Amino acid sequence: MANIEYLSGKTAKDGFTELEDRFVCIYCGQEFEKGEIFKVQDRFFDAQKMARIHAENHDDRLERIFEMGGKNLSLTDNQKKLISLFADGMSDSDIAKELGITPSTVRHQRFMFRERAKGARAFLALWELAENGKNNSRSKSEDNLITPHEGAKMVDERYVITEQEEKNILENVFISLEPLKLKVFSKKEKKKIVILRKVAQQFEAGKQYTEPEVNDILQDIWHDYATMRRYLIEYGYLDRSKDCKSYWKKS
Repeated sequence: MANIEYLSGKTAKDGFTELEDRFVCIYCGQEFEKGEIFKVQDRFFDAQKMARIHAENHDDRLERIFEMGGKNLSLTDNQKKLISLFADGMSDSDIAKELGITPSTVRHQRFMFRERAKGARAFLALWELAENGKNNSRSKSEDNLITPHEGAKMVDERYVITEQEEKNILENVFISLEPLKLKVFSKKEKKKIVILRKVAQQFEAGKQYTEPEVNDILQDIWHDYATMRRYLIEYGYLDRSKDCKSYWKKS
């Protein structure tokens, strides 16, 4: 998935986010460079249109957004099911029959979802103003927090890491940053996250890797590449197919 600051309503609906020089699919991380023209059969599209077409071809968009939102969405399994049925265009009566509830209950839940969405949009607007104020201030990087990656399995206090803390950790645990050479694989959670975050940057978003290719990249960084590979999967920086033959960067 794309490495984005937050998943806004517009970004989730469009399926891609806009960066300075490219558009990135939030579901798989595929990138479309601005200025490039893409040919599809006998038609030509710019990067933004191609990103939209690509995102719309993901059949599992709802599931991906449920996954990205994680615990922040605070949705029960029943609520996720209800939203999925709304997205399928089913009538309130048909949904009621499907779930074994009354149509009035379905309408009430739809009303509550709509009101919740209004509140979320208002809070997002407030937070954007707060973030803009922070970014325009003269605050030092020691105050700026790094953004947890989209594939993070559990975002908690481990991810409360400032840019200055990250810089200090990188200087202490790596022998070299170019080429990337690890000195010690710390067991402390914050340091581990900073290490894995840096290592994950060696992989290209949207590219598929075989296990030998992953090992080749990791063994140049740290001798115990198998352990590092396992942590990258465990912490959600990389994902892999069920047969373990294909790996890709999640953020």
